[in-house]
Amino acid sequence: MTVDRLVRLFAGLMILVSVALTHYVHPYWVILTLFVGANLAQSALTNICPLAAVLKKAGVPS
Repeated sequence: MTVDRLVRLFAGLMILVSVALTHYVHPYWVILTLFVGANLAQSALTNICPLAAVLKKAGVPS
C-alpha cells in the first residue's frame, strides 16, 4: 500500500472508532472525530500531513 492510501485508511478507521466510542463510552469522544476532521482539512489546505511524514520515514512507498 502507498502512503496516500494508508493515510486515508487510518483517517477513516479513526473516525469509525471515535463514533463508536462516542456512542458506547462517552459523548466527549466526539472530540477525536473533530480532531481527525480538522487534521484532514489542514492537510488539504497546507499539503502537510504528519502521518504521511511518519509513514515515509518508516519506509512505506510513496
